[in-house]
Amino acid sequence: MGHDEGEEIVEDHITRELAAGIEAHQRLLADGVQSIAAAGGVLIDTLRAGGKLLWCGNGGSAADCQHISTELVARFSGRERDALPSVALTTDTSLLTALSNDYTFERVFSRQVEALGRAGDALVAISTSGSSPNILAAAQAARARGMSVVALVGARPTPLAELAQALVAIPSTDTQRIQELHIAVGHILCGLIEDALFPS
Repeated sequence: MGHDEGEEIVEDHITRELAAGIEAHQRLLADGVQSIAAAGGVLIDTLRAGGKLLWCGNGGSAADCQHISTELVARFSGRERDALPSVALTTDTSLLTALSNDYTFERVFSRQVEALGRAGDALVAISTSGSSPNILAAAQAARARGMSVVALVGARPTPLAELAQALVAIPSTDTQRIQELHIAVGHILCGLIEDALFPS
């Protein structure tokens, strides 16, 4: 029995989306290897020196922060190792709502950086636009405290780039493609960290 028109439309959509994802991965492979390595180097140096990682992002990027940070505190590849000090600043609803109410939403991450960040720590800022005011404020607070800043952004020019020691710019302006590749980059960073700190 052949496909009907509805099935063909569905399959065409799926094929286009998967092909677009593959194309985005290929562009990152061509242009992004060195920037990912540099970001990994900053995080490895931070952890090796006894520092911790703080993560911030909005919406889907907040979920990415929680996902990647969890891989470091729990485990990533399945190898048994020490837990790593990593905190997603996106998880405490009482704190996020208090800061939004008592200050402004722009300060939901920077205030936490002021409380938890120390010189020698690193902030990982994930933003598809690279221009969210609360992410920029967090990066500024981190720099003021002597922290490193690693930024994962999209292809558009971004003010976050000026605050980051290491920048991974996904070569796409499509939010869903950027988010897909941010997770891919996050997993690569986890693997680099585990390999460097816990060689098998």
